[in-house]
Order: sequence, then structure tokens, then C-alpha cells
Amino acid sequence: MKKERDLLKTLSRTFFTLHHHHKPSITKMDPSERYCYKPTLRWNSEVEEFFVNAYGADRFSRISEALTRPSCYSCIRVNTLKTTSDTVIKKLSVLLQESGWQSNPAGGASSPQESNGLEKNSFISKCKIPNLDYVVFVQGSGPHTIDYGYTEEKPPKEVIVSRKCAEAVLRGARVYVPGVLACSAHVEKGEPVAVSVALERPGTEGGWGVGFTRGTTLQGSETDPYYFERNGLYIGQGTTTMSRAGMFREPNGVALEMTNRVFNLPSFRDLLEGDIFLQNLPSIITAHALDPQEGEKILDMCAAPGGKTTAIAILMKDKGEVIAADRSHNKVLDIQNLVAEMGLKCITCYKLDALKSVRQIDESHSQDARECVESESIQRLESSTPATSGQLTNANGTSKAELRKNSGKMKNGPGRHDSVGGRVERSKGFLPNSFDRVLLDAPCSALGLRPRLFAGEDTMKSLRANAKYQRGMFDQAVQLVRPGGVLVYSTCTINPGENEALVRYALDTYKFLSLASQHPKVGGPGLIGSCQFSDGYQEEWLRPGEEDLVQRFDPSSPLDTMGFFIAKFNVGPKDV
Repeated sequence: MKKERDLLKTLSRTFFTLHHHHKPSITKMDPSERYCYKPTLRWNSEVEEFFVNAYGADRFSRISEALTRPSCYSCIRVNTLKTTSDTVIKKLSVLLQESGWQSNPAGGASSPQESNGLEKNSFISKCKIPNLDYVVFVQGSGPHTIDYGYTEEKPPKEVIVSRKCAEAVLRGARVYVPGVLACSAHVEKGEPVAVSVALERPGTEGGWGVGFTRGTTLQGSETDPYYFERNGLYIGQGTTTMSRAGMFREPNGVALEMTNRVFNLPSFRDLLEGDIFLQNLPSIITAHALDPQEGEKILDMCAAPGGKTTAIAILMKDKGEVIAADRSHNKVLDIQNLVAEMGLKCITCYKLDALKSVRQIDESHSQDARECVESESIQRLESSTPATSGQLTNANGTSKAELRKNSGKMKNGPGRHDSVGGRVERSKGFLPNSFDRVLLDAPCSALGLRPRLFAGEDTMKSLRANAKYQRGMFDQAVQLVRPGGVLVYSTCTINPGENEALVRYALDTYKFLSLASQHPKVGGPGLIGSCQFSDGYQEEWLRPGEEDLVQRFDPSSPLDTMGFFIAKFNVGPKDV
């Protein structure tokens, strides 16, 4: 019995020792795996299968990864009618250094490939591509590894921003109040915070969303919204410019200043307005592909935000006629503002749906058909004529309604749409064969834009709907170009159904169209072949010999551009 009691005591002491001194090991979180930027782009399964079929698994994997990152340089187009590249380089160098911006603060990889025209180890320089010396590159850097100050006892305070806010921040923007979704408790002005992003996820009742209420308080624990889902989705570190309460009380303003960015790119907000325009390299090349000449009449069918429109006008030395059309009232106002800012005179802006670009001629009113534009801006006409008899006026002939309106402007400042009276001209369309050249930069799925952190909403149905919509606009564009003219089609998507398939449709439908060579030729070849869908639909792409006549910009290529596509057509005699 004594031996049994001694054995029990020994076992008891052993258990006690193991329980208190050798606790079961718990896997600790690796902060380097959580507090980093390693996003994975999530695609609709059918779309992913389609792209893997089109590009091959390896290439599509590289494209997907590249899309989650911004280009490591900023591309600036210089307004050569007002200044020179050398002058802009000197001014920008001073302004960026005065703002405290550094190209490579953390010593990370920063040299873009020489193939994109940047000189090695240069902070800012002219593009070396022939005829593009008016394009300036400002070198950025990234991705950088950031120390967020994590300790197991005290993890960093955090701010979660929306996906669109995060994409803008990755390009160099600031964090504004509307983009903040959640914040740690007890955050005051001037505190350092880790900035992460909440990506959309499928909802329980369909659709996509972040799944939590704006203003949610983060506790720094695993019960926080998207705690594990935010692993690898940290875009940098910032210092708050207002308290947590202010972030969710104020309607606007800067919520925090980014002090350490995963990708370090400068902001050009309010810098050299009118002298420069921040624009992606493929967009600039699109204007060159159109090859506009002085004195020509040119149409930009879907012109917003006006970058290609103004590039075309500058290539023409502001001599000729450029029509900029867009279906959105506010976007037309934006184009007008940009045109005025850049001091261009040859551009006229109209509100017009691209699907209604061709004017329907009524033979009984053929003379009126030549008047293709009507004005919505009656206010501007009335401002130069006396008030009508139906209005009460003062001694100067100004109506009381106008006086009240002007008084309100004096009190409240100019309204949001206060551009040329806040109104735009509306076009009824244009006569067939009335343009020397037409640019159709078509609305698209935008699957080439960078950085992109979410792609789940796009389905094969929506991609095919985009392609059908683009064909309708192309049908209009073809009618508006005169025989002997030029038509350029471009998109900012990697979807061959909106690119090569449109070219195939154009060449098969309009026998008077032919693919034309482009200068400069910077992008890669197009895709050859076709794709058979499960419903029996066959999508035809390019045929051998056609691939080198288009330009396809691959975001994973050494050029480090957005995903983009350009096709140029010569228009032959239409009676063929």
C-alpha cells in the first residue's frame, strides 16, 4: 500500500509540474506574414478559366500579380504649347524635394527597366522612346518592408480603409475621411497607425460588400472584422490628422498622412496645373497611333476625362477641330475645365451618347441637319440679352431671379458645376463621313487598371455584354470616318473578348477596313486563335499575320504599364 501511495504522489507531482511548467505550445502569429503586402487577386471562377485558356496559366498568374501593384514610376505628359520637358523637370525636381518626397526612402528596389525609357538611377527624366521626349518619368519605388512596431503585448493601432481608397493610396494619394471604414479605440490626433484594406466579399443575400458597419471599433484581437482576411493587406503606416471620433464625424478632410508607404509614388495634386497631365504611357501612345494632323477634324467619342483629347490637340499644335463627346454631363464639365486649364482653343465639348453619334437625317429638314448641335445653356444666351417681358427686372434689366442667384453665389461661392454656367452643349449627332479621324476609347471592363485589389464582380456574362456594347459604338464610329480616314480603337482591359474579338468583328463586318501599322510600336502582339464557350458560342480573335499590327500592353512585362490594347484601322472606299 505504501508503495502504491508513493507512486501516486510521484505521478501527481509529475502531472503538476508538466501542467504548470510545460504548457502546451501555442502557435504564435508571425508578424512578417500579417503586416505585409501580399494580396491575391480574386476572380470569378469562369473568368479565371477563360483567361487561363487565353494566356496560359503561368502568364495569367504573372498578370494577376502585376495588377495588384502600381507601376513603379509616374508618367507625365508635358503641355508643349506652354512649356518644355526640361523646364518641367527642373520645376518638378524642386517642388517634389521641397515637399519632402524621396524616390527611394527605404532602400528598396526602385529602378524600372530601361525598356520603359527611364535612365538608370535617375530620379526624373525624359522618355527615350522616339517622338515621346515630351513625356517625363518620375521614378518611384517599392514594394518596401515596413516595421509597424508590432509586439505580442501591444499590437499597433489600426485604420481600415475601403478598397478604392487603398488603390488610390498605392498610387500616391492621401487617406481622406470618406475612405476610412474602421479604426482602433482611443486613437487621437498625431498617433501612428497601421493602414490595411477591407476587400469586398460575397454577401449572404448575393452581391458584394465589406460586411461591417462604417465606424466599427477595432480592439486589436481576432474578433475584429476581417482580422485574418487582412493578413498581407497592409498598405503602409500613417499618422492621424484627427481623432477617431473626428474620422467618423467630419464629412471630409484628410484623415491621416501616410508616412511609410509600401509603394512610394509622389502626388502631383495641384502641381504645375496646365503645364503637365498625369497620364498612363499607353494612353499617350494611343494619341500618337491616331496620328492627328494640323487642320483636320477629329472626334474623340468617349472623351472623359480628357487626357487623350488634349493630347490629340497638342499634337495638332492646337490647329484644327477636335470634338470631345461624352454621355455624362459632369464628365463633360471636367473635360471643359481641363481644356481651359491647358489653354487649348481647338477643342469643343459636347454631351452625346456614343451609341447615338450618327445624326439621323430627315430629308425634309436637310438644311437643319447641318446644325448638329443644340445648346442646353440658355442661361448664357440670356446673360447677353435683356430679360423677357415676363420677368421682373431692376433698372439695369436684370431679373430678380438672376439677382437672387448671383447673391447666393456671392455668399456660398461657386457651385460644384460652375463651369461655363455649369451647363454643357448637347449634340444631336454628326453627319456620316464628317471626320478625318475618330478615336473610340471604349468604356470597358477596365481589367487592366493598376493597382487592382478586387475583380470578383466581373462574370463572363458581363464581359460579353461589354463586348456587345462596344460593337454598337464601333458601328457608329465607322460611319463617322470619311473614306481615306483613320479609326483607332482602344481599351484598358486584358479581356480579349473586348480587344482582339472586336478587331475580328470589325474586319469581318466592314470589308473596307484594314489594320494599319502604328507608331511608335511599344506594346506586344495581340492574341491569335479563338475560344469555345460551354453554351456553344465561339469567340474569334486575330488570325496569323494580324497580331503585330495591334499593340497589347501586358502589365507583367518589363514596361510595367497598365493592361491596354490599341488597334488602328485605315478606312477605304465605303462602296466596296
